[in-house]
Parts: sequence; structure tokens; C-alpha cells
Amino acid sequence: MNETAEAVVIGGGVVGSAIAYGLARRGVKPLVLDEGDDAIRSSRVNFGLVWLLGKGDGMPAYGFWTRRSADLWPEFARELKDFTGVETHYVKSGGVSYCLGEAEYGTRTEIITRMREQAENDPYEARMIDRGELIDLMPRVKFGPEVLGASYGPHDGHVSPLNLLHALHAGMKRHGAAYRPLTPALEVRPLAAGGFEIRTPKGIIATPKVVLAAGHGINPLERQLGFDVEVLAERGQILVTERMAPIGLLPANGVRQTAEGTFLIGTTNEEVGYDTSTTPRAGAAMVRRAIRVIPALAHARIVRTWAGLRTLTKDECPVYEESSQYPGAFLATCHSGVTLAAIHASDLADAICEGRLGANIEPFHSRRLKDQ
Repeated sequence: MNETAEAVVIGGGVVGSAIAYGLARRGVKPLVLDEGDDAIRSSRVNFGLVWLLGKGDGMPAYGFWTRRSADLWPEFARELKDFTGVETHYVKSGGVSYCLGEAEYGTRTEIITRMREQAENDPYEARMIDRGELIDLMPRVKFGPEVLGASYGPHDGHVSPLNLLHALHAGMKRHGAAYRPLTPALEVRPLAAGGFEIRTPKGIIATPKVVLAAGHGINPLERQLGFDVEVLAERGQILVTERMAPIGLLPANGVRQTAEGTFLIGTTNEEVGYDTSTTPRAGAAMVRRAIRVIPALAHARIVRTWAGLRTLTKDECPVYEESSQYPGAFLATCHSGVTLAAIHASDLADAICEGRLGANIEPFHSRRLKDQ
């Protein structure tokens, strides 16, 4: 079957779906090609944080980009709920990164200070808080004696990543996008007269605009379009507890309580290729640290565990670019798809729709990686 589409987004995960939602909201009706749930989805290892803390060390533009997305998130979540009826459970609560012992507190202080100094206009508004202020923020939480304090970010929050993906799929379809699961892009061929042909197991699709947003699926397709971006894999493992009564816990990058009452405990940073296995050693290490932070978790039952692969670049910052050889071909990859969903559906989708990535997106071109 041969067909045409106004635009094709390759990748139906959070990144591709946010871009497709944004395009469809502007009147472009994209066709989204997706491998389906058997794909190596970064969403599987997503901790559900909308997170500014720690983003942009050495690249202040990433900090400003992330702050912009964090500022867009409250209205973005309301829009998705009103339009689709899907509750993403987004809460802009502020977030913390716990420090166990003086060494961790000192190191974290240096990082926060350095990041704020790098940015001429501080996007973070992050600060260090001691144990007393941490207890004031979360008076119902009984912290372990090693917790000396934390870094605190007022613009951070959390969301259900699965509900977010559901809402994005529902929203883009209602706006006129088409979604094709079990339909991977096997080849993307630029045409001499302009535009592209995309070969799938179900036929050929012709389009004037294509967006590569397929995470690890970018690697086999990108060179056909003149891109040269190395997408790396990093395994992360997560544990989930039984449901428990809410304790007023702010989200953190090692433990958070979901809207359903479960606790997520994580996560690892492992270079193991494309192995998505879980390991008892990693699980034990995550549990030990979580219990040092909140001793009461020692009584919680673990109900499941899983692992997934993050999509990283060499400097762990996003890459967005249009092909210099084949205008109309765009690439988007990052490891913070949930955090950046709001800006992907707005600023990035706007730029792709207009066919020009402006000055605010220019710092994310892959040329920065060539000298690393």
C-alpha cells in the first residue's frame, strides 16, 4: 500500500508523540510510525520526574530550555486533561536530591553553585537546604540519621509517564494525527525532487517532512538523511512497592511516591549495551540507599521490578537539528522526554512546523559533540 502524509514522525514514544501532538494541534496531520510495545522504549525506565535540578551543567542552554518546559507544564497538563479526559497526575511540588553524609552534601553544593554561576540569568533557583528545613518541608516523613539535607528545586515536580503517553496518543489522534503501531520505518529515502519516501513492512509513504524521534531506532536511519548523531544506551532499573498511605513526600531522583500510593525506588546508570535484564545486586543497592533515606521503607513489599534503556548523547544533552543535505528532515533525541514534553509540543513543534529551528534551538545542534 502506497500513501502520502503531510508529515511523518518516526517514533511513538513520549518524544515522538509530544512532537506529533504539537504538529497536529497546529493543523499539520502527521502520520506516526511506531514499532509498538516491543520497541526498546525509554519510557519503560522513566521515573516520572519533571526535573530541572542538575540539568545543564556545562551547557546552560539546556538549563534554560528545561526551565521553559517546566514553566509550560502546568498549562500543558491542564490542556491534556481538558482535551482528552486523561489525568496525567502532574504536580509541581518542588523536588529534592538527598545528601547522605557531609561528602555528598559538599559535592552537591559545588554542583549547584557551579551551575548557577554558569548561567547569566539563573534558571534554576535551586538551593541547598539542611536537615531542619527538609523536615519542615516534609513533616510527616521520618528521615534516616545520615540525611544531612538536600538540594531543592522549586520548579520540579512529577507525573505519571504512562498516563502522559496515553494522553499524548489520545490528543494527537483527536487533532487528526494517524498512529500506526507495529509499523517500523525500515528505510527513509530522500527524493531528487524534494521530500521523502519511507519504506515500512506495510508499504511506502511519501511525505515532504519527516521527524526522526525514535530513540535507539534513530541509529539505523539517520545516515540516510545526512545526520551523524551517536545515540547511546544506558540501562536503568526501578523497583515498585505495594501501595501505601501518602506521607507527603516530595519527589526525588531516588525515591518518590506515586498518585496510586506505590513507591518508585531507583535508579541505576549501567553501560551494558542493549541488555534490559534486571539484577538482584542493583535492586539491593537501590533498596539499601532508599532505606537510609526513609527507614520505614524497610517494611514495604516490593511487587515488581523492571529495566529500560535511556537514550543519551555523549554530553547527555538533547540534539535537535534539520538535515543540511535534505531540508525537511529533522532529528530529535533526548533522555528527558517527560520533562521536555511540554516544550517539545510547543516550541519544538512550532519550529518544525515552520521549517526552521531558531536561535533558541541552535545550541542543541550535534556539531557541539564533534570535538568531545
